[in-house]
Amino acid sequence: MLPSVHPSSALRSVLTPLVILRLLLGWGAFAALKISQPLLPDPLPMPALLAVLAGIVAVIVVCAFGVVGQAEHLARRLGDPYGTLVLTLSIVLIEVVLISAVMLGPGEHAVIARDSVMAVSMIILNLVVGVCLLVGGMRHRELRPNRAGVSAYLSLLVVLLAVAFALPGLIGSEGSYSAGQEVPIIVLTVVLYAFFLYRQMSAQREDFQEVAAAEAAGPEGRGDDVERPSVLGVIARHRAEVTRRAAVLVATVVPIVLLSHDMAALLDDVLGRAGAPAALSGILIAMIVFLPETITAVRAAHGGEIQRVSNLCHGALVSTVGLTIPAVLTIGLLTGQAVVLAETPANLLLLGVTMLLTVTTFTGRKVTALQGGAHVLLFVLYGLSVFSAP
Repeated sequence: MLPSVHPSSALRSVLTPLVILRLLLGWGAFAALKISQPLLPDPLPMPALLAVLAGIVAVIVVCAFGVVGQAEHLARRLGDPYGTLVLTLSIVLIEVVLISAVMLGPGEHAVIARDSVMAVSMIILNLVVGVCLLVGGMRHRELRPNRAGVSAYLSLLVVLLAVAFALPGLIGSEGSYSAGQEVPIIVLTVVLYAFFLYRQMSAQREDFQEVAAAEAAGPEGRGDDVERPSVLGVIARHRAEVTRRAAVLVATVVPIVLLSHDMAALLDDVLGRAGAPAALSGILIAMIVFLPETITAVRAAHGGEIQRVSNLCHGALVSTVGLTIPAVLTIGLLTGQAVVLAETPANLLLLGVTMLLTVTTFTGRKVTALQGGAHVLLFVLYGLSVFSAP
């Protein structure tokens, strides 16, 4: 008979002093920002504006490491792909809520979903994946992704990104779907994403595990009629710990995203004074929002867990597009707002090259640091296009 763990002791193992400090820091910074906003001069002097921005970024970085810690505990307890899915969905869902909140607020925000999802796509597929491949490829000679899992991600991304950015410019009007087109797009996108999650968590679970773990399971571990440990069983056995860690993870993620959202106005002010392109603000905000996932992915690459990198990066983008597009189209239908999704020719070219490079990178026998360098270069080219836009 296993010794029982006292509830208060189990709670202390999750709510450590460092965890509590991060929670207080994140929520305290958000509260301080809200309280001080009416008291600050408008406009803020540039030195004060830069100091506030630096403080917000510092708080976000500290909290991001807290999110990573909880996600890694959950990943070890639940195993992949469930552990990485918890982190991915917690960040993506809050990002979708923020975009939806902006659309429901005052003013016109016809292109916010397009610009946000495009920025996230290029950041994840090129910058984060590129850095991960550089880190992992320089440290490990053999990095083999699970090609079945990567293929599943890329199959969905090809379709979802085409629906999001290319098709509206071809069959829509002025870059937007018509009301008659939006309804089937919403329904089909939601159904496809839900079916993907169902398969990922059941019959095709081994496709999203590291190659060594999937090979250890063997062909007999892949049949739908074979009994395998379920995530529900793991959660039932460790319900208290999983629930507490998931709650702490979300409670740490929320102030990161809220601070990023509030920081947008200050960042727009700085970029406006500096004469930088408006799209740069969305890129920087997306980089900060996905910072916890980026840190986790780089750590996984450093440890040689290349399939976990794919689960975090490609899985995050599938969730972002699969949830954001139906959400914004639904809001557009209900509020009568135009939702412009069609991308510029330059961005469509960069996105097409990105998908082609991603396919060639992850369908080989192994991935290398050289391929990571190509991804990073492509992100730099995306940055050049942002500064070159009229």
